[in-house]
Amino acid sequence: MIGLGKLEQVPLREIWKHEALDFTQWLALPENIDQLAEVILGGGSLSVTDTEVNVGSYKADILAVDSEDRVVVIENQLEQTDHDHLGKILTYGAGKQAEVLVWIVKDAREEHENAVNWLNEHTDDTIHLFLIQIEAWRIGDSAPAPRFNVIAKPNDWLKTVKQSTAAGTVSDLKLQQQAFFEEIRKLGEEAASHVKSWAKPQPQHWYDVRVGSGKGQVSITLNSQKSYVGVEFYLNAKEPYYALERRKDAIESALGMSLDWQELPTKRASRIQITKPGDFRDEKSRAELRSWAVSTADSFARVFPAYL
Repeated sequence: MIGLGKLEQVPLREIWKHEALDFTQWLALPENIDQLAEVILGGGSLSVTDTEVNVGSYKADILAVDSEDRVVVIENQLEQTDHDHLGKILTYGAGKQAEVLVWIVKDAREEHENAVNWLNEHTDDTIHLFLIQIEAWRIGDSAPAPRFNVIAKPNDWLKTVKQSTAAGTVSDLKLQQQAFFEEIRKLGEEAASHVKSWAKPQPQHWYDVRVGSGKGQVSITLNSQKSYVGVEFYLNAKEPYYALERRKDAIESALGMSLDWQELPTKRASRIQITKPGDFRDEKSRAELRSWAVSTADSFARVFPAYL
C-alpha cells in the first residue's frame, strides 16, 4: 500500500514576512502570476507591467494587463480584509482606469465579501472585481505550495445578456431558465436564512448561490433533456472535497438526505449533488421544484461551510 502524506496549512507570514518586499515580488514573477491568471481568467494570461506603482500619494501593489489588453490592478493584503484596503483598490482602479480589480487576502470578512458582490452587481459590464483568498499548504517536509480560492467574482449577467441579445443567440429555453431562476431568487430572499446572497440570474442552465466560503459554492442546475432539477456543492479543489468526504455520514445525517459524491478525478474541481425529477417548465411541477431547490440550497449553505 502506498503511504500517504498529511496536508498541513502553513501560516502566510512564515513564507512572506513583508507584503511589498516579499509577497508582491513573488507574485509578480511570471510563473506565479500565471497561477493567479488560471484561477481568475480560466486559462487567460496576465502580464505584469510594474509593481509598487504611484497612484497619487499611494502605491498600487501590481499593475498588469490581461490577454484582452485590459488593465488589471492587484492589491495584496496578507491579513483579514479591512475598509482601508477596499478603499485603496477602488482608488487605484480609478487612478489607472483599470477594468479588472483583484484583491488578494488572507481571510475575508462577510461585510467585505458582500461589498464586492454588491459592486459587481451594480457596476457596468466593463468593471470586474475579484476577491481572492491566498493559502499555503505542504505535505510533510515539502516546500509550501500556494493556493488561490475565489471568494467573490464578477456577475456577468448584463454582459451575457447584452452580447447574446445583440447577436440574437438567446434561445427561448435559456430565457425560460433565467425566468425560473428569478423565481428561485425571489423565494430564496424571502425564505432562505443561510444563503449569503442571491445574484441576478443569467440565461443559462445553472445558477450559483453564495454561501460565504471561498472553497466551494452551491449551484442550482436544470437538465431539460433528462427532466430534473439539481442542487450541488461545487468545490474548487480536491483537498476540501476529501475533507468533506471523510465526514460523509455526518454531513448526510445533518442534511437528512443521501447525496451523490462526485470526485471528478480528471478535473481540478469536484461536486456533491442531489437531484429531483421534474420539468421546471411544467406548471404543475414548477412550484414544488422551486420550493425544493430553495430549501435544499439553504440546507447546503447551513451544513457544508461548517465542515470546511
